[in-house]
Amino acid sequence: MPRVLHFDLNASNPDRAINFYEKVFGWTFNKWEGPFDYWMIKTGEENTPGIDGGMNKTEDPGLKTSVTIDVSSLDEYIRNIQENGGTILDEKMAIPGVGYFAQFKDTEGNILGMMEDNPSAI
Repeated sequence: MPRVLHFDLNASNPDRAINFYEKVFGWTFNKWEGPFDYWMIKTGEENTPGIDGGMNKTEDPGLKTSVTIDVSSLDEYIRNIQENGGTILDEKMAIPGVGYFAQFKDTEGNILGMMEDNPSAI
């Protein structure tokens, strides 16, 4: 059964957001060495309940926090979403060295992401 694997925050001022979350919750941030500005967020110790996340630099104030669901086959779940009344917002895209990602809107207007693990993605 696919599970929530990750959350994404969006920030127009990443330094300010990092400062806030470090001071309030003690979370740690590490800049990802990928093709866009992104920070990995560690929210707690391994083997404790909860998930870690990431933060994207954005200039779009309309973007909200989202969650990412781990799926075994992105293509299969894209079909399932479309067949059941959902809408694919971002087509399947490769995140180099990580896997494949797509965003969708459910029947209630919630926006979520899906990730297929595949370290050979380019």
